[in-house]
Amino acid sequence: MKIFLTGGTGFIGSHFINQAHEAGHEIVAHRRAPESRSRIPLCREPQWLDKSIDSLAPADFTGCEVLVHLAAHSANVPYDTLENCIRQNVLAPLAMFRAASGAGLKRFVVAGSCFEYGRSGERHEFIPPDAGLEPVSSYPASKAAASVAFHSLACEEKLELLILRIFQVFGEGELETRFWPSLRKAALAGEDFPMSPGLQVRDFINVTEVAAGFVKALERKDLRPGEPVIENLGSGNPRSLIEFAKAEWHNLGATGKLLPGAVPMRANEVMRFVPVV
Repeated sequence: MKIFLTGGTGFIGSHFINQAHEAGHEIVAHRRAPESRSRIPLCREPQWLDKSIDSLAPADFTGCEVLVHLAAHSANVPYDTLENCIRQNVLAPLAMFRAASGAGLKRFVVAGSCFEYGRSGERHEFIPPDAGLEPVSSYPASKAAASVAFHSLACEEKLELLILRIFQVFGEGELETRFWPSLRKAALAGEDFPMSPGLQVRDFINVTEVAAGFVKALERKDLRPGEPVIENLGSGNPRSLIEFAKAEWHNLGATGKLLPGAVPMRANEVMRFVPVV
């Protein structure tokens, strides 16, 4: 299968490229600039296409059978403004989807975010995919708006659409300032690790499992034109942040100490994100 991919140099996208190539697929991978580098070593380079998402034309999708949209703007704190997030995560991808649809492409597999659920996550022990969307900051709000917009487009244009809302992904290639890479860096250096009290409950899933979920979605037989599907992508194993930290600290053979409570909670922190998977 020939895939058009966005976000190929990103954290999840790099793993997806390796797994999709291993499964025998061909990839045309969009990137913003030729100097962009993948987060992990690639076993084989895709065919790179260097241009802005909203300038893509139908000819760029020639021969492709599925569009996998993993690219995201401002996915890590501090988030960009709501206006810029909407522009980059909703309006630009919509232009791309229309160009792809104009080329005859009918299947779209999109990365969503658990943070789209926002405050509604705290009202569910396990969040169903049809739970209300109540995001509390700019990036999650733009992803929620994108879900609604892509859903509408799929219905109007009779496209096959699958949105996979990813839960607490971690692993090799993750941005160094995020929780797990920061924890690992301190553990391997023999340093103490200051953190919040760690009472947040999350569904932690390794990036290799996330990439595998997207590869599996490429050839699903249950997707129907004009009938979008939204699913959660998690491990099914909820843990508090402190429980996760203690387990990883032990696995890494850390000699320093975890210091829960040394860092304040983030403003508007949602305390529970656990999915129905």
